[in-house]
Amino acid sequence: MIKLLIVDDHPVVREGLRGMLDGDPGLLVAGTAASGDEAVVRARELEPDVVLMDLRMPHGDGVSAITGILAARPDTRVIVLTTYESDQDIVRAVEAGAAGYLLKDTSAEDLLAAVHAAVQGETVLSPSVATRLVTRMRTPATGSLTPREIEVLRLVAKGLTNADVGKRLFISETTVKTHLLRIFGKLAVSDRTAAVTTAMERNLL
Repeated sequence: MIKLLIVDDHPVVREGLRGMLDGDPGLLVAGTAASGDEAVVRARELEPDVVLMDLRMPHGDGVSAITGILAARPDTRVIVLTTYESDQDIVRAVEAGAAGYLLKDTSAEDLLAAVHAAVQGETVLSPSVATRLVTRMRTPATGSLTPREIEVLRLVAKGLTNADVGKRLFISETTVKTHLLRIFGKLAVSDRTAAVTTAMERNLL
């Protein structure tokens, strides 16, 4: 019998998943949690084999909860179940130790199969998520932006001038220009508008 913990901040989603998964004779929904912080506590109490984890919740997000759960119970398999599939969300979850990343439009049949596969040590990914990961792996390392470069580009996207960006970040206008030149090189673009557009397409902003 596979013990499950369901984590989602929406009661309707929690109960819907419980009703769906309780129908499998090989699964037992041991409990639910409404936040990342509560999930860590409940995982210690219930010792589940698998946790279905939402990502964006109040009082502790899914990534911090994954880290906390696996620190106490390394053998627990955490499957992210979310509506979000940005590169940043996927990578953060996988780096935290998630055994899978599924979207909430996953069918009941596929979700059940994913839970059983995760227990067997397999990594389970929605097709679109797998495509994103493969694409990201094929993207040259130079395409990644530093946190400071993302900060600069976010402000540029809001329409701020180089001087305004510098004032906001307490750096010189020359430093802002240097950051932008590096951003242009990494994104293979030649101007601010293209940089913002490309970054948005890659879910960097």
